[in-house]
Amino acid sequence: MNHRMIARTVGYVLLVEAVLLLLPLAVAVYMHEAVLPFVITQAAVAVPGLLLCFLPVRSRVLYARDGFLIVSLSWIFVSLFGALPFVIGGSIPSYVDALFETVSGFTTTGSSILTEIESLPRSILFWRSFTHWIGGMGVLVFIMAILPLANERSMHVMRAECPGPEVGKIVPRARNAALYLYGVYFALTVLEMIALRFGGMPWFDCVVNAFGTAGTGGFSILNGGIGAYNSLYAEIVITVFMLLFGINFNVYFFLLARTFKPIFKMEELRVYLITAVSSMLLIAWNILPIYSNFGTSLRYSTFQVAAMMTSTGFSTADFNVWPTFSKCILFLLMLMGACGGSTGGGMKVSRIIILVKKTRADLMRLLHPRSVRVVRLDGRRLDDGTVNAVSLYFIVYLLIMMVSTLLLSFSGCDLDTALTASVTTLSNIGPGFSAIGPTANFAFFPVPCKLLLSLLMLMGRLEIFPLLLTLTPSMYRRR
Repeated sequence: MNHRMIARTVGYVLLVEAVLLLLPLAVAVYMHEAVLPFVITQAAVAVPGLLLCFLPVRSRVLYARDGFLIVSLSWIFVSLFGALPFVIGGSIPSYVDALFETVSGFTTTGSSILTEIESLPRSILFWRSFTHWIGGMGVLVFIMAILPLANERSMHVMRAECPGPEVGKIVPRARNAALYLYGVYFALTVLEMIALRFGGMPWFDCVVNAFGTAGTGGFSILNGGIGAYNSLYAEIVITVFMLLFGINFNVYFFLLARTFKPIFKMEELRVYLITAVSSMLLIAWNILPIYSNFGTSLRYSTFQVAAMMTSTGFSTADFNVWPTFSKCILFLLMLMGACGGSTGGGMKVSRIIILVKKTRADLMRLLHPRSVRVVRLDGRRLDDGTVNAVSLYFIVYLLIMMVSTLLLSFSGCDLDTALTASVTTLSNIGPGFSAIGPTANFAFFPVPCKLLLSLLMLMGRLEIFPLLLTLTPSMYRRR
């Protein structure tokens, strides 16, 4: 294990966080708000960052275990320091609450402990939503885009941070892949800002809502969420971009390269779109008695399906009062999530496809023991390692969900609240059902539960294994 290179890379991450804090600082200056929360935090982040960056290293080579540890430590420290502006500025006096809010931001979960949002300083609201944008694509992917971290083994870092069952090279070099990913990410974010502005939304709102959509996070700057704008145009724009950010970013690479054949072969994209559209229509039909006409019910169902499936978590309606059938569909969408290689959360559509195909292949083997059954995705054969990793992920996901639900139940909440709290944080969704529905928040949970939920959010964003391996003693043993 290359300890010095790990420390230096974490130092780079801390320095980048210090630089990124200049944006909310600029907002504070422009809005004539307190700047000390950001100045003090910058100093607190920059000093250890600089010390780590100047550590002498003998080798720049990074191995798989190094990548896991770098990613885990980076996200933990970025969250620990990122909570300081909330505490220092007095917006969230409790550090545990501030940490929960910050982890929720960086992991693009969108769960909140705040009961009053609109009274907060604009600079704090900007930082809160900006954490979504930073965490959406991943701060380490950003680091790889601007710095030559190491040799091509730095792909281990990208694999540890990017969501999905497989992370491959879309371009020959890892740094070029990171540059491409952030280029598309930035371009789509700006396009959404401009589109929202055309609808008459104030510039500040356009920026923070685009941050929340791009990172598929869901923090809103209004107490009533996106529904408070009462704008069909804004809902359509945000819905379209939520779905776009839930698509595997490889699709955009193929579009830019004018290579359309691989797009048509993508099973995950087809299942993603078919599932989204069918869910929208089914829920619209089911909630029709609640609303005046099919157009209104389709408006709410379309937005909410896009928000839950992509793990953005925005809301325009209180789906807590919807029929059980509709809530079941939303719950299943929370579990499934968006496409691998997107900014969305959940288990990912590709994993669900692989699990279904593996189950079918295993059933066929029971009928025909001598037959050879392989699992294919997009027409190509998947190796046993990938298929087994997906199965392992599914098992571990369910185990963590069950254990965390049991632990949360000690707080005295009902089953719906405990179950959906564990799922919504592990899948990085945001709202759940019952006491943590779209019109409620997580403020009532005791401190131990908030820490547990923060851990679940980090696990969900890092696809469970990097953080679990970091806590495993064998991770640090010499080979």
